[in-house]
Amino acid sequence: MKFADFREYFNQLNWFVVVFTLLVFSGLIKLGLWQTARAIEKEQRLTRISQYKTQDALSIDEVLSLQSSHENINDLPVKIQGVFNDEKILLLDNQTQNGRLGYRVLQVITQNDISVLVNLGWVEGFIDRSKLPEVTPISGHQQIKGHVRLIEQGLVLSEESYSNPTWPLRIQRIEIDKFSPLFTQKLLPFVVYLDTKESLGFEKNWRPIVMPPEKHRAYAFQWFSLATAWLLLMISASVWFIKHKPKNNNKN
Repeated sequence: MKFADFREYFNQLNWFVVVFTLLVFSGLIKLGLWQTARAIEKEQRLTRISQYKTQDALSIDEVLSLQSSHENINDLPVKIQGVFNDEKILLLDNQTQNGRLGYRVLQVITQNDISVLVNLGWVEGFIDRSKLPEVTPISGHQQIKGHVRLIEQGLVLSEESYSNPTWPLRIQRIEIDKFSPLFTQKLLPFVVYLDTKESLGFEKNWRPIVMPPEKHRAYAFQWFSLATAWLLLMISASVWFIKHKPKNNNKN
């Protein structure tokens, strides 16, 4: 292409279309990069979890000490000796197992003056949403082992109110700040998931990572492919339009 032809092509570009094309392209690339970053995070977390399997469980005081030093405490093995609050049970809603609807059962355990929510496992629910499963609470002094799970808040569509709770309390998400007043004590900002080898609790069907790194990379490839296809499509459409654009042959 000669310079004059290139300049003519350049002058005929629709800059609104150009800007729109680049905005969509950059958005798709950002989505691909985000999925790639998530894959790297998941790989690093899986590596940590594998390393923790050979590590002795830490006391709750040791976990809090690491947290105060800004260390990553997610997935750390922890052991607690304390007393369960058997009067107040939380049921985390919309938890499925093999196509069955159910709940996660959570209770508070207190060691000295330290209180933390413990995920005791999964129980099956009823199709009738007005009915809650009958759950036998864990009571008394217990020694448990589990893993620290930091709370990841998703998209919040509506705020939950717990002004007049009835127990067991059905919840849609874990909100430590809102739960603390219900138990009249400050709860730690994470949940302890019982170790799968613990005899206490209910069905322990959790996985620390729901979506593996490979799936994030597959999504990243899809976004990058869409970005490439979009750019090529818009370039081809622009070239075709300019080549077939009617020329102005009006003479003075």
